[in-house]
Amino acid sequence: MSLAAKEHFREEWFDPEFWGEQAVLITQGGRGAAWFIHAPCGELVLRHFCRGGLPGRFIRRGYVFTREEAVRSVAEFRLLNHLFKQGLPVPEPLAAGYRLRGPLLYTASLIVRRIPDAKPIAECVGTSSSGEIWRAAGSCVRNFHNAGVYHADLNCMNILVADQVYLIDFDRGRIMPEHAGERWKKGNIRRLERSVKKCLGQLDSNVRDQFWQEFMTGYRRA
Repeated sequence: MSLAAKEHFREEWFDPEFWGEQAVLITQGGRGAAWFIHAPCGELVLRHFCRGGLPGRFIRRGYVFTREEAVRSVAEFRLLNHLFKQGLPVPEPLAAGYRLRGPLLYTASLIVRRIPDAKPIAECVGTSSSGEIWRAAGSCVRNFHNAGVYHADLNCMNILVADQVYLIDFDRGRIMPEHAGERWKKGNIRRLERSVKKCLGQLDSNVRDQFWQEFMTGYRRA
């Protein structure tokens, strides 16, 4: 089954082997299950949903099927579509698919449009504009929080910098109810801070802390 924003999408598009040399495995970040695709309609990103941690050692791609609305690729597609239409900086979602594997399990895939010239914010640490970029990232995250958007895996690899700052990978993300309070936002920020310390671990701690303070300045001012 597939859910697509463009009618000409076909089920074969979710298989990287279909693309041959036009599919390039993304080796940076993630779990080795995403590809850059050079397609007739432009540059795309194909992602297969995979488990991490201990469960991933036993069932890498299988998830328990309950209903279509709970399929992870379908849920992310619909959330991204909502955010994209709201004008928030996310990749344009193009297609979501899943395939049942017996009566209990399914595998899932998602295709989004690739953000041109994007790079993870962890790479934005060695230029004169680095501080400005990190402040812009803080403002970006705050705008998502102000819109009630919970990102389940906010880390340095899921904040991309191009013509502006984008957030990607909204697997298990959701819109929080108005009465949810502030705790979830603080949890997002703590998770990101841990990622910054890990991804920028090669930097002097004072330099790393300065980038984090720039981020928090942008977050508080937004």
